[in-house]
Amino acid sequence: MVWFDFGGVLSPPMADIFAAYERKTGLSREQLETAMHAVTADLGRHPLAALEVALITEAEWGRRLRAALRVHYPGADLSRSRLETFGGQWFDGIEANHAMVATLHAVREHGCRVGILTNNVREWEPYWREIVRPVGDVDCVVNSCEVGVRKPEPAIFRMAADAAGVEPGDCVLVDDVAENCAAARSLGWRAVHHRTDTDARDLLFALIELETT
Repeated sequence: MVWFDFGGVLSPPMADIFAAYERKTGLSREQLETAMHAVTADLGRHPLAALEVALITEAEWGRRLRAALRVHYPGADLSRSRLETFGGQWFDGIEANHAMVATLHAVREHGCRVGILTNNVREWEPYWREIVRPVGDVDCVVNSCEVGVRKPEPAIFRMAADAAGVEPGDCVLVDDVAENCAAARSLGWRAVHHRTDTDARDLLFALIELETT
């Protein structure tokens, strides 16, 4: 069972998505991340964790983000940003990472089952699902906002293996976050840290003994 992450693997790199968001709204990655960390300080969690396990709504998170931006960047123009419905604007115009979609297709054609293991947000479901439409059907999706835990927490990896009906040693994770890969390995999974599309493909193919072309 090969599990693909969504953000940064099946989607374009996060740097590209931040850059696209800046073009839409004028807000830079630095501004957004500063505000996200300020919201985190209030909630006592990773910048998106409360959203990704559905402890807070997108609308409330967006209101807090707007307030944090006003505090940290009082001169910032927020008129183009739709922070209370952040996902719609964040994902607007974003397409799948077609190189990794092709890798997933090759893995499936090789006879492996494939799934998506994602930290994601309940209100963002229609947007990210549309982006991964080129993937086609997968055998299993495990989404943090539905199960109440997120990578790199051990419980989500156990849930994923159970959902697929396989042993941990039969699971491979492809993820762009090193911490998530390390957590998966500590539970008996194999993992590929996605740094570039080509390296991730080659490492994954080597793990499942699929020749590169």
